[in-house]
Amino acid sequence: MSEKMINFINYILQDWQVNQVTNFKSRFILLMFRSAQVIGHLPRPLSLFSTFYRALYQLLIEWILGVELPWNTQVGPNLKLLHCQGLVVNHETIIGMNCTLRHATTIGNKMLQDGTASGSPKIGNNVEIGCNVVIIGPITVGDNAVIGAGSVVVKDVPHHTVVVGNPARVIRTLNTPLSVINNELQQASELTSVSSHSNVDSLYR
Repeated sequence: MSEKMINFINYILQDWQVNQVTNFKSRFILLMFRSAQVIGHLPRPLSLFSTFYRALYQLLIEWILGVELPWNTQVGPNLKLLHCQGLVVNHETIIGMNCTLRHATTIGNKMLQDGTASGSPKIGNNVEIGCNVVIIGPITVGDNAVIGAGSVVVKDVPHHTVVVGNPARVIRTLNTPLSVINNELQQASELTSVSSHSNVDSLYR
């Protein structure tokens, strides 16, 4: 097997292992997403196939499965998707590595008073995002942050903090980075309580 093929396989499977605790739908969506990131940039004379695959991706993932994760969104490795219903991510959003997104969450821009669209959020590494969360505008969510279920985030979120509410506010500072918190029950309890109060270019070289 050639080195390019090995790189391609490793690239499209970069989220596979971390989603072993989810369902096959999450794995399928991310497999299609990573494949689209590679195929979508194919040079001529394969650009026609790129166009076809991007259209197929949009049909299957956005129209049929109800997850708007544009193929050209910048996302770090080990993205975890839980439940995969009603997720909307603007293509200008930047998401770091080891992040978790849950259902009914919207991440994107907002309309400004002059009728133009704002920038989109930049999500750091190891960020946990609860269900029914809205994160909008040119803001930054720091590394190891936890966004509680139902929160509306319109301002920057510091590193190692838990935020909750509408508008979201800091309710706790985490002493331990979220990346080393392996107790799923503890994470679930955290999200429940706040709801109530690489590079593709290398493949072508």
